[in-house]
Amino acid sequence: MEFNQYIDHTLLKPDATYEDIIRLCEEAKKYHFYSVCVHPYFVPLAKQVLLDTDISISTVVGFPFGMNEMETKAFEIREALTNGADEIDMVMNMGAFKSGDYDQVFDEIYKVSSNIKKDEKMVLKVIIETGYLSRDEILQAAELCVEGKADFVKTSTGFGPRGVTLEDIYLIKENFKDDIKIKASGGIGSYRFAKELIEAGADRLGASKSVLLMKEKEQQEG
Repeated sequence: MEFNQYIDHTLLKPDATYEDIIRLCEEAKKYHFYSVCVHPYFVPLAKQVLLDTDISISTVVGFPFGMNEMETKAFEIREALTNGADEIDMVMNMGAFKSGDYDQVFDEIYKVSSNIKKDEKMVLKVIIETGYLSRDEILQAAELCVEGKADFVKTSTGFGPRGVTLEDIYLIKENFKDDIKIKASGGIGSYRFAKELIEAGADRLGASKSVLLMKEKEQQEG
């Protein structure tokens, strides 16, 4: 797969404007990224700009902390899908997880996944925010994503204590193989690092500096 097709071109800054989202979508068209990732409010605008393209639209739910009620997340998802989103990046309930209430975390992921999968084209990514987790907790969170039938485990929101590390990807890939896909996100600021993440096992990259990555790629490859 070509490098550009790994990328969810992302803009989740709280001060993003309509013009910023339009620019994001135009960049996605220019470089043919896999998707754009925007806040739910901007999904209709992204849908309009990306009409008649094959670029997917990802949006976030329970962002950035995940500690919304399950029904609140379900409502967000229904609205996002109605407005044209193709993929949902949902933040795991960190409070429930850290409290050891794994049943609650599983139930949320499974119920959301079951509803989304009524349309086989829809994709669910669960953000586990690895920067808050120990090695064992990363494995536990990833296992809940697998058991809950999520399509991807996603490492970071970009608003946590750190972004993705190679160790995160190696750990998840080594223990879960092809049971679940991995979206690496947070702090991907160079083509070299992006390439290393893919080589480590990442199936998708969430990046706000996607254009820079493509320009570095072009420079390095002559």
